[in-house]
Amino acid sequence: MRILLSSLCVFLLMACGSYPKKQGFVPSANTSKELLNPYFSDVSKDYVYKAKIDAFQKSFGGIFVVKKLGNDHHRIVFTTEMGNTIYDFEFQGVNFKINRILPEMDKKLLINVLKRDFLALIKENPPRTKYYSKADNTIAEATLQSKKHYYTFEDGQLKKIVQTGSGKEKVTFLFSGISDNIAKKIVLSHHNFKLQIVLTAF
Repeated sequence: MRILLSSLCVFLLMACGSYPKKQGFVPSANTSKELLNPYFSDVSKDYVYKAKIDAFQKSFGGIFVVKKLGNDHHRIVFTTEMGNTIYDFEFQGVNFKINRILPEMDKKLLINVLKRDFLALIKENPPRTKYYSKADNTIAEATLQSKKHYYTFEDGQLKKIVQTGSGKEKVTFLFSGISDNIAKKIVLSHHNFKLQIVLTAF
């Protein structure tokens, strides 16, 4: 009985461990370093991607455009390949504005999910709280809309963002084909329901 209780305690401690600890990272003393997500930070560029979305047993595609309009100010537009707007969102500081959205997508739950996802995608300087390290890799912890997010850097490049809950991955952003602070491919995956967005730069 004592062995069973000990094993159960160890299991619970492991299950409740933080995301970085589960990945083998340890707390870092470097707390002065600024957290930077550089991928949508240039006001002179239009970030244009071909998008493929798999959601709830349906697949569709279109054009995904991100434009930085000013400091902490971005606009995100998703259109069909024919140019019809599916949604048009604007983020400025803590303010979120829906410029346009298809009536069938105008659902509070869906809008909140997209708002949280896209804020994590475009937020340049999230308010980081902790740093963790392993070899040449670093994880920065930040909180966005009351959700913990972990930013993984490999050799100084942001390769992954993970939104967690109870120490488990809920949403994952993967960045690849990185050149001149542009990620040529971005894959956004939800793990607790069927939603995946794949963005490929033109």
